[in-house]
Amino acid sequence: MNPGSDVRADFADPAENLAFDEALLRVAQEAPVLWLWRNPACVVVGRGQKLAREVRLEACERDGIPVLRRASGGGTVFHDPGNLNVTLVLPDPAQRPLEAIGAVMRAAVERLGLPARIGERGLFVGEAKLCGFAVFRTKTGLLAHSTLLVDTAADRVGAYLTGPPPDPRPLDSHRSPVASLAEHGLRPGLATVEAAVRDAASAVLGPLVPRPPAQSEVDKQRELLLTRYRYPGWHSDGAQRTDALRG
Repeated sequence: MNPGSDVRADFADPAENLAFDEALLRVAQEAPVLWLWRNPACVVVGRGQKLAREVRLEACERDGIPVLRRASGGGTVFHDPGNLNVTLVLPDPAQRPLEAIGAVMRAAVERLGLPARIGERGLFVGEAKLCGFAVFRTKTGLLAHSTLLVDTAADRVGAYLTGPPPDPRPLDSHRSPVASLAEHGLRPGLATVEAAVRDAASAVLGPLVPRPPAQSEVDKQRELLLTRYRYPGWHSDGAQRTDALRG
């Protein structure tokens, strides 16, 4: 069996990050893949969500916070450099991605010194959510990703997301109180947090070999940037650009 991989890639643009996130799944991996990444300040909505129901659009426009859409389901999240994103790609469509990402993130947080429990689509310390989970499934594999609030303040998260709507719908986010590691009294530094996640992932999934992005992943990222992540219609309402690859 091939060992899994720990992909080391750093993109400054959130559109490039989201495209690479999806590309890791689309190339049909043969073994588990882990990727740790961060975005500049932005809001990211789930695949089928409506912006007006999820995002304080006027506040985002006022503060220059871009609003983007990802390919997976799940709820809307606020990203900034104090929020670590964890992508896990599993090659076996029969696996349970939420269980896998939950096991990795709980082990990582416990390595950092906090007791954690798995709740509804996330990891909680006490009553506050520390990590949110989302998944995306294709015929050839599974992608699960998690946020991990390292030192992003809870009030900054809430500044750009709407509250619970009066008419809940199935795709609406389920809001929970949030608190970062820092707000729980832990300031271990990003390198220590990343090491805890990598160690936990290796314990759950087996050895993960560090590597740069594969050419197939970069090529797929470029394709997805053309058809989705550089196309305004994708971020506004989920429309894809169908003419981008013609000719």
